[in-house]
Amino acid sequence: MPMYKVRPVHGQPGSVTEHLPTCMYRVRNVHREGSGGGFPSTSLPHQDEVDPSLQALESRQEEILKRLYELKAAVDGLSKMIQTPDADFDATNIIQGDEHVPLTASATDLDNLLGKDYGALKDVVINANPSLPPLSLLVLHSLLCERYKILSAVHTHSSVKSVPENLLKCFGEQVKKQSRHEYQLGFTLIWKDVPKPQMKFSIQTMCPIEGEGNIARFLFSLLGQKHNAVTATLIDSWVDTAIFQLKEGSTKEKAAVLRAMNATLGKTSWLVGSELTVADIVAWCALHQTGGANTVPENVQKWLKSCENLAPFNAALRLLK
Repeated sequence: MPMYKVRPVHGQPGSVTEHLPTCMYRVRNVHREGSGGGFPSTSLPHQDEVDPSLQALESRQEEILKRLYELKAAVDGLSKMIQTPDADFDATNIIQGDEHVPLTASATDLDNLLGKDYGALKDVVINANPSLPPLSLLVLHSLLCERYKILSAVHTHSSVKSVPENLLKCFGEQVKKQSRHEYQLGFTLIWKDVPKPQMKFSIQTMCPIEGEGNIARFLFSLLGQKHNAVTATLIDSWVDTAIFQLKEGSTKEKAAVLRAMNATLGKTSWLVGSELTVADIVAWCALHQTGGANTVPENVQKWLKSCENLAPFNAALRLLK
């Protein structure tokens, strides 16, 4: 016998049709227009309707967020101009480079290679020891000046007591000053007491690139030349060989490299393929830095002359003299 009885909440027995097993019984949708149940048809807006004022508010919010992003990017870019690392800014030590026109590349090319930067000049900053000047960087600087409008500068760090005049003027002297924003790329060389050359491009987010060979690879890539995997591997191999064996290796290692170079240059005009690459630049500079340019095989001697006949090598030749 039941303890007590309750009235069914869904009506009289038999008035509700069961829809087992998916549903016990159905109830009226109180949110639907005109369905009754105590809710008039005008109490709620139509499901597909959007308030125009809400749309306007959303559009305004998107526009504000977009402008804030652009302002943040501009501020981040401008901060580079006042956070150049490791430089003691003394106006007497700043020597601007020569102006090179006309240009054969646009800012869009650099944006594709380095990424777009709002409101500031893209600036490559290199620390190098004046006791062993990185000749390859001078050659690459000249090549970049042929392609882009470069704002060049030389600084002296406080860790160096004195720097020879020819190193202070390794980029030449500025004859016509222009606004910073009129240039496409900044190239700043800081003479500093460092064990090996160091380079930074993005001051805030980038770890330094160390070593003359690695910096040379980066700078040469700005020229926009494309190589397949095999050619790129050969170039990297010659760059490493020039740095670690031709420049820093033993007498036997240097002799082996010269034999390999002589054999290669007997077949082609340049170390890799039929055009100048960063491998030729680094190898040429390594030979001159070690003083071995005068005692090389015949094919290597012809190759040295071919390099020196190119205008970008003039800055390095002036420094050697």
